[in-house]
Amino acid sequence: MAPVPPVRAPEIDRDGLVWFNTAGPLGLAALRGKLVILDFWTFCCINCMHIIPTLRRVEETYPDEVAVIGVHSPKFAAEKDPENVARAIARYGIVHPVVHDPDFRIWRDYAVRAWPTLVFVSPGGQVIGQVSGEPDPDQLLEAVGRILEEAGRSGTLKPRPLPLSPRDEPSGRFRYPGKLKPVPGGRRRWALADGGHHQIVLLDEDGGELARYGSGAPGLRDGTAEEARFDGPQGLVADESAIYVADTGNHAIRRIDLASGRVEILAGTGRRGRILGEEPREGASTALASPWDLALAGGRLFFANAGTHQLGMLHLATRRVARLAGSGAENIVDGPAPEAALAQPSGLALSPDGRTLYFVDSETSSVRALDLENGRVETLVGTGLFDFGHANGPFPDALLQHPLGIGVAAGDRLLVADSYNAEIRVLDLMDRSVADLDGGSFECRDPVCLPLGEPAGVQADGADRVLLVDTNNHRILAYDLDSRSYRTWAA
Repeated sequence: MAPVPPVRAPEIDRDGLVWFNTAGPLGLAALRGKLVILDFWTFCCINCMHIIPTLRRVEETYPDEVAVIGVHSPKFAAEKDPENVARAIARYGIVHPVVHDPDFRIWRDYAVRAWPTLVFVSPGGQVIGQVSGEPDPDQLLEAVGRILEEAGRSGTLKPRPLPLSPRDEPSGRFRYPGKLKPVPGGRRRWALADGGHHQIVLLDEDGGELARYGSGAPGLRDGTAEEARFDGPQGLVADESAIYVADTGNHAIRRIDLASGRVEILAGTGRRGRILGEEPREGASTALASPWDLALAGGRLFFANAGTHQLGMLHLATRRVARLAGSGAENIVDGPAPEAALAQPSGLALSPDGRTLYFVDSETSSVRALDLENGRVETLVGTGLFDFGHANGPFPDALLQHPLGIGVAAGDRLLVADSYNAEIRVLDLMDRSVADLDGGSFECRDPVCLPLGEPAGVQADGADRVLLVDTNNHRILAYDLDSRSYRTWAA
């Protein structure tokens, strides 16, 4: 933690701002006597997601002495909507108070310049330190302990519970599901990452449930389908014998044996890793960083290592891991795979011939391609970290907004779950143009019709149907391209 000359902390209770997880606004006067940690975050940011468990650890260790207050300072237009913020708070399991600051009023007063940033306010109401980026969990906990010891000696510490009022979330069959992928074999089956339930679900061709893997409690545990534990899995892929899981919250890649239902770790240590190197390393001892999706070809398991802005590869025969693409810098730079810069890759899809790995970089709102033969990265759509919107047309003119999912369709087309625009986008690789699949022209066949809520996964099911994971509505939709209609397929 970088110390700063003590100054009186600017007020965080501002007119017109929306608060979550508390019955009303909390001003600094109401927090006097507690160490206040202001967490400046935005819900798209992978680094912001990484420090949520760290802050939870501080809250659980010092429940009466520390008040963590989230200050949500949105990057994307969709993140300005308070309802989307509420959904993100529920999805990430945040229970501390959060104030939504869409116009950056609190951000500017505290001179914050990056996501995430932690600002420390003493029990006496003065700013005493600041940390930008991801702090070391153990060092942060130690620093908080020292601050509290000093405050106790000075008599300024006044421990007491913080009044909380978290929002109730509806229970259902799925909870904030992520990616959906086909399971090869004789009968048509689908595997779904049911992230909010910390489970993987096996579905039949009609959306009926065949099996669930994982106890439903978050954690990192191998074993039977009932014993195993996952933590917010977002992505997966399958072959005829197994489902491979991007176990995002555990920073791990897991394997589910379809015959026995047993779950095992293939790569990852359970802790957030650093930048992947070029030399292959033993998967079980290599720390990964929020793997978000998977693709599979010829014994090679490709993974989107969102937390280090890289693509990785796991050789299933040797269980060794190596970098596939990305220097680790967060940007949009094409070229040779080791030198290319990516930005939170979140969805993967292989071309039918297996020569190209398509991926979406959510933080640059881009769709990109890695040529697996010549090892070069090319951007199809997208231009920069702060360039986003909803525009169709030729690739250079098209705009997306934080896409999370991608799939390959017939006719040299890519389907993109354009999450923050709440739309399926179609990229025509022949004429290099972008269009909306629906754009309001498809008829809803459900009894109750809802607008899409940050869809995170999309797959073509033959030539005439598209399946879309409608994440914030906890369901999967089926789009019939012939009748230009859609309905809920599983919910």
